[in-house]
Amino acid sequence: MAPDLTKQVLTNTAETVLARRYYLKDSDGAPVETWETLCRRVASAVAQVEKDKKEYEILKDEFFALIYHMDFLPNSPCLMNAGTDLGQLSACFVLPVEDSMDGIFSAIRNGALVHKTGGGTGYSFSRLRSKNASVRSTQGVASGPLSFAAVFDAATETIKQGGKRRGANMGVLRIDHPDILDFITAKEDQSKFNNFNFSVAITDGFMKAVEEDDVYQLIEPSNGVAVNELNAREVFDKIIDLAWLNGEPGVLFIDAANRANMTPQLGEFEATNPCGEQWLLPYESCNLGSVNLANFVHESAVDYDRLRNTVHKATTFLDNVIDCNRFPIKEIEEMTLKTRKIGLGIMGMHDMLIQLAVPYDSEKGRELCAEVMRFVREAAEEKSRELAGKKGAFPAYDPDINDYPPRRNAALTSIQPTGTVSMIADCASGCEPYYSIVMVKHVMDGDRLILVNKHFEATAREEGFYSEDLMSKVADTGTVIGHEEIPEKWQEVFRTAQDIKPEDHIMMQGILQQNGVDSSISKTINLPNTATREEVKLAYIMGFRSGCKGLTVYRDGSRDAQVLNNSRNKSEVEEGTMIVNSGGQCKRNLPDTLDAKRYRLKDQDQKSVYIIVCFDQDEQPMEVFAKFPFDNRIDLKDKSTMWTTTCRLVSLALRFNVPMEEIIKQLDRSSGHMHDLPAQLSKLFKSFMAGTQHGFASICPECAGSLVFEEGCETCHDCGYSKCS
Repeated sequence: MAPDLTKQVLTNTAETVLARRYYLKDSDGAPVETWETLCRRVASAVAQVEKDKKEYEILKDEFFALIYHMDFLPNSPCLMNAGTDLGQLSACFVLPVEDSMDGIFSAIRNGALVHKTGGGTGYSFSRLRSKNASVRSTQGVASGPLSFAAVFDAATETIKQGGKRRGANMGVLRIDHPDILDFITAKEDQSKFNNFNFSVAITDGFMKAVEEDDVYQLIEPSNGVAVNELNAREVFDKIIDLAWLNGEPGVLFIDAANRANMTPQLGEFEATNPCGEQWLLPYESCNLGSVNLANFVHESAVDYDRLRNTVHKATTFLDNVIDCNRFPIKEIEEMTLKTRKIGLGIMGMHDMLIQLAVPYDSEKGRELCAEVMRFVREAAEEKSRELAGKKGAFPAYDPDINDYPPRRNAALTSIQPTGTVSMIADCASGCEPYYSIVMVKHVMDGDRLILVNKHFEATAREEGFYSEDLMSKVADTGTVIGHEEIPEKWQEVFRTAQDIKPEDHIMMQGILQQNGVDSSISKTINLPNTATREEVKLAYIMGFRSGCKGLTVYRDGSRDAQVLNNSRNKSEVEEGTMIVNSGGQCKRNLPDTLDAKRYRLKDQDQKSVYIIVCFDQDEQPMEVFAKFPFDNRIDLKDKSTMWTTTCRLVSLALRFNVPMEEIIKQLDRSSGHMHDLPAQLSKLFKSFMAGTQHGFASICPECAGSLVFEEGCETCHDCGYSKCS
């Protein structure tokens, strides 16, 4: 069958993401591919495992059309590496960390090899003996899991994945490990463990003890002896405190995961990949891909026939990836070939609901999404059984243990982050609702560029309520809710992540988990900045009760800044501003105490710089300071002086009420590099002007754009950077 060559039109964002991250490049760094040639490269490489030439030609064309028209997209390593010398196509790995120096440093070495080829790694540190436990071989004491996690973190910092991105890790510790309290608070200081997501592996027994306000035992892993006991509710409250503070640690419900373990004879689950959606046994890997549900709405209904056909092809594609993959170490290859797990997921789910005019947070929306996910799972199993009949079941299949018919793959579905691939496909990521419907992008000279969601613009024009003024108002408020020009029906349909109640996020995750997801789901439970600790606690309890295998909450703005309430004396203020009133326009006086937010940025030399912005009672910026870890280094004194002087001048302008637009304009004109101080300050002020509802945003380390937190990961919608994918 000839491939469909109807030209696929890409958005500007998609072209930017592809050129920066996916297209192969020449020696000068210039792209040598187009979307079409990339798709042909990937399709040909993955079809190549078919020994029959006719079958190869058929699959090559089918895979090409599947990817080119974005009905299905594989994970980033596959798009980047298929058909290249690197050839490592999997996204997810879990590596064991044994309780010995040899085991620990073998894991670090293996993790470096995985990161170098583009994968993300999960580690459980639960086997490591606790801090101060005895070490018989040296007559000394152990330093504990966190000390070694810091070594893993440092190793990750030095490895850039395939020359394209830094590695990401999941760090897991069981709730009954003696060092659990240290682990829970480890990321309270956001300057530490920046290459890790941390999650606590919570047992059913612990949750029962929480419910009954009972104690539970801490078990020393080196000998299995109970060494202490803690009040479960107090420990749970500590997890809640930290999750409220900045979203970490997350929680993994490890008993729920192991109840769904299809190969218990090979071992138990200990950890997941970095975003938590893929439970894997030690040394397992998994390749992922997502069906774009946005493409399967036809005449106000889901086109199930075309969806089944696509799922069948996608399942074959992902199974083929296992055989054409070049694994970073032998142990991973052996374990992966035993179980042949794949992670077929979805993206564009919110697009599907919007096209059907069904609100994301409605009972109808949840039921429809569950129906579609269940259909995807059943179609994948149908194809996997067919492949088993043709090529054989996964080698670890045991009819005495596995009470289901032989199939090719031990696991079939998960819902993973699709941060960058959903940008290519121009759809909502994973099973998440859109983070925003109308955005402001500031360009040179302070101009505002309004970016409108394609579905919202089409609906607004068709329904007659589109206007530039309305789009600007929606962008400024960050929501479609409350604008009388927008009919109530469409306000409900276009609710975004921040407009949806936490319990509705959790109910969506729970119903998807129960209806067609073998492994787990990467999703963020968005909470408003005003959310209380009690609301975070209810979210975790509700997630556990609804059958989720893991949960990540994020309170809006909690990771963007550290709120400071420092009293500063008059001499410090005067020294910090060095301002005298020369007459004319009045200068605002500074009170003795100001609220402030701190931002950790990178300069053009990739050195950390801390920007502190002080605010008045109306949350308007009044002062800007720069602090440096390298203040005392003589060779960097000029840089420190330059940054300090620039901040003082900006502070002076703020206190004289110079319009923000004018400050931004001058900063843009002064900028010579996207990471120099004028560019960094400009991005901060632009994000502030884009809408105070969300405050200042985290800054993208690659383009200095704004990061949003979704799918358990920070993602830049400007350049496609993602911390995790």
